[in-house]
Amino acid sequence: MRITALVENRSDCGLIPVHGLSLYIETERHKLLFDLGPDDTLLKNAEKRGIDLGEVDTVVISHGHYDHGGALAAFLQVNQTAKVYVQRRAFEKHYSKALGVVKVPIGLDRKLMEHPQMVLLEGECRVDEELLLFTVADTSRFHSVANDTLYDEKGRDTFAHEQDLIIFGEKTVLIMGCGHCGVVNILERAREYAPSLCVGGYHLSVPATKKTIPEEVLEGIAGELNRYDMDFYTCHCTGEGAYRYLSHRVPRMHYLSCGEKIEIC
Repeated sequence: MRITALVENRSDCGLIPVHGLSLYIETERHKLLFDLGPDDTLLKNAEKRGIDLGEVDTVVISHGHYDHGGALAAFLQVNQTAKVYVQRRAFEKHYSKALGVVKVPIGLDRKLMEHPQMVLLEGECRVDEELLLFTVADTSRFHSVANDTLYDEKGRDTFAHEQDLIIFGEKTVLIMGCGHCGVVNILERAREYAPSLCVGGYHLSVPATKKTIPEEVLEGIAGELNRYDMDFYTCHCTGEGAYRYLSHRVPRMHYLSCGEKIEIC
C-alpha cells in the first residue's frame, strides 16, 4: 500500500500547498482518493506527480466541508467511472461562524448530490473485502473547542456527516479527514479492527485564528494515543502548535505534508 498526500496545508517540495486534504492511496485492489481538497489544486498536483486521476476507481469524501470536497465537480470532469462514497448528510448546509456572528457557507455543492457517480450512505458501509467506512456516534471524550465555530442548519455541528476509512491488507490502516468526532473517539471505535497505522487530521486548531486548543486537552489526547501500538501520521487541521506538542509526547507521531509518501509493507 502506498499513500501520497496530494493536497495538504504545507509543502516541502514542488507541489502546491493549500488548506485542505486529499490522499491518493494505492492498494492491491484500488486506486483511491480520500478527500479531494478545496479546488483544482488536486488536479495540478496529481499532474506534477504523474498520477492519472482518470484511473481512480474509488473516492471517499470524509465529511461535508469544502476543503475536503470542493474539487468534486472538477474531479468528475476528468473521471466518469469512479464511485464517490459520501454520507448523505454531508450535502446538508454547513457553516463556519466568523467572529461568532457571521455564518460563512463551507459546504459541498448540493447540485452534485444527484450525480450518478455518488453513492450516498447512511452510516457504516462495507465497500468490499478491503474497504470499510464507518461513522462515530460517541464523540464525548476530549472535545476540541476548534469545532465550536462550525454549524449546520440546526445549530452546532454534530458531525454525523463524518466518516472514516479502514483499509484491510497486510497491515490494517485507519484514514480520517479532520477527525471532528475526536481522534480518541475514532480510535476507540476502530479498535476492533486493530489498525497499525493512523493517517489524518485531528482538528486541534482554529483555521481562521491558528489558535491551538487548551494544553490540558492535548495532554489527555497524547496519553490516549500512547495506549495504541501504532504509528500516527497527522496533517492538515491538527495545527502546527498541536503537532509540536503531540510529537514531543507521542514517539511514533509524524507529519505528512503535501507530496510526501507513506510506503506500507
